[in-house]
Amino acid sequence: MAFSEEAKIKLKKLLEELESIKGRHTELISVYIPKGFNLQEVLNMLKQEYAVTQNVKSRTTRKNVLDALEKITNHLRQFKETPPNGLVIFAGNISQIEGQSDIKLWSIEPIEELSVKMYWCDQKFALDPLKEMVREKEIYGLIVMDSSGSDIGLLIGKKIVLEKHVDSLVPGKTTKGGWSQQRYARIREEAKLEHLKKTGEEASEIFSQYPDLKGIIIGGPGPLKEKFYEGEFLNYQLQKKVFGVVDTSYLGMQGLEEAVERGRDLIKEAALIKERQLLQKFFTHLQKEDGLAVYKLDEVVKAIESGAVETLLVSETFEWAKFKLSCQCGFKTEKAGKSGDVFKCPNCGSVLTIQEKEDLADILGKRVKEMGGNVEIISKDSREGSSLKEIGGIGAILRYRLS
Repeated sequence: MAFSEEAKIKLKKLLEELESIKGRHTELISVYIPKGFNLQEVLNMLKQEYAVTQNVKSRTTRKNVLDALEKITNHLRQFKETPPNGLVIFAGNISQIEGQSDIKLWSIEPIEELSVKMYWCDQKFALDPLKEMVREKEIYGLIVMDSSGSDIGLLIGKKIVLEKHVDSLVPGKTTKGGWSQQRYARIREEAKLEHLKKTGEEASEIFSQYPDLKGIIIGGPGPLKEKFYEGEFLNYQLQKKVFGVVDTSYLGMQGLEEAVERGRDLIKEAALIKERQLLQKFFTHLQKEDGLAVYKLDEVVKAIESGAVETLLVSETFEWAKFKLSCQCGFKTEKAGKSGDVFKCPNCGSVLTIQEKEDLADILGKRVKEMGGNVEIISKDSREGSSLKEIGGIGAILRYRLS
């Protein structure tokens, strides 16, 4: 079953939240149910675990684990069959106050087919199978070089990482004439060859760690990059993944960024390229003040409700949510805010209790799609993505100007 980038980002955020939770004792339960697995077998297994837990010596730990098992069992009984991709349930006491109980449950339908069957009780949740699903799989190798040195990097999803710098021992050019000039030229050529070999070895070692590597781009300011490509200094399996050679003016991080930009035709499917093109279009409209781009939450919501949004741009750091709130005095309301915001009752001044929370990005994204628009989740790791984050983390490219 295909999944959207929004679903992937949402799962990543949830995993970060779950990873931050630490149990005071061995009382956090993780249950992984693979696609097509019989739920009755899982219920029987939980019943057995319930019986075993009765023998736990610590009264507090025993009670918390039993309460979590009961909560999981009741939740599972709501399902007639395992969801298409399987089911993952986390439950346990998340209170950090000794003796107090706050049993929470998270139910997740994975974004990919789940093949793992697991029951685990520990001081932390077992997250590795889900982490593997959100791991960036669109990875490209980058090499920029000249006779002064080489830099090896990776384009991982939308993030460029400088992995290693390789120093060069190639001496500078000489102005000496005659025999010494020929000898010096030969020494330089031998040093260049050694530099190419060393770069190939280092790059092969780094790139071989990524079996999902989609391709490699070689760049640099001089002709040495062509010699590297034609000489096949990479591991033969990696050599087959070389997309081509591009000219860059620099080495280092700037050179790697330039190689990605100039190699856009070679890796036009890479997420970073598509993201940059969208954001460049967005910021160009803002600079022109032509009314075809808006930012700030209120302006974006207004554009969505008008049906004018062609593409909604949401930073992965966008934390706004819609909260359903209530007070002991009977007051109820709904408000938008950020995680960690405290809301007070206008009647009695008490802190309102959060009854329900829904990501605002999900709500707005659904509305945009209903009206024929697109939604793009923007990485925080690129320069353009960082710029979107700085102006509120949300913006939109419009079909037409709003009056």
